[in-house]
Amino acid sequence: MKTSIPLSELLAKAPWISAPSNVQAEDAGSLTTTPARGTVGNTRLTSATGVVLIGLLLVEGVTILSIRQMITLHIFVGVLLLGPVLLKTGSTMFRFVRYYRGAPAYRKKGPPHPVLRVLGPFVILSSLALLGTGVALIFAGDHRSDWLLTAHQTSFWIWVALMTVHVVGHLWEALVVSRAELRGALRGPQAGRSRWRLIVIAAALVIGVGTAMILLPHATSWTTRTAGRHEAPAAATP
Repeated sequence: MKTSIPLSELLAKAPWISAPSNVQAEDAGSLTTTPARGTVGNTRLTSATGVVLIGLLLVEGVTILSIRQMITLHIFVGVLLLGPVLLKTGSTMFRFVRYYRGAPAYRKKGPPHPVLRVLGPFVILSSLALLGTGVALIFAGDHRSDWLLTAHQTSFWIWVALMTVHVVGHLWEALVVSRAELRGALRGPQAGRSRWRLIVIAAALVIGVGTAMILLPHATSWTTRTAGRHEAPAAATP
């Protein structure tokens, strides 16, 4: 008979996978001081934004399977990702700055595991490079984009390698924390704060959609062609 391995044993073998150890305490409202609320709010905003990004990236990944037929959706979702990616980058950088400036609550919470800590800056840089080259391709067009297309595709594969480790390391924590955030927005003493964080995420999505609607008309050389010299741009992401 096959025996299931307890989750605790799996985590012991992979300590770089972040565990949501403080979620129950946070959800119960036991962290009531202003500094503690700051770390909780930052964690929840980062996690919930990350879950939204994963959903959008799944859609973007599907477009890669038939890129020529779904190039319009590919470009639209790729540009839409700008809003949530910048929000998550901002919340991550805020934690980084607060920690290294010695804020007591952030020092007490501690940094991520060294593996995730080292990969973090490269995940951000590769995400921005992927998005940046994708937007540049929109304006460059299909006929003047050889080096940009190469840069976009190269940054995509680098991003995939880095993001795989990043997602595995943070996914469990992000899902549990996001669930607590959604439940907290419906009831509890911190409902107002949770709702504001959800509004911020919604605003990032609206900004992303607006940017995509503005830029999509500039991508006609990609969206209207039936055949061409190039493959369409690889996926855009975080």
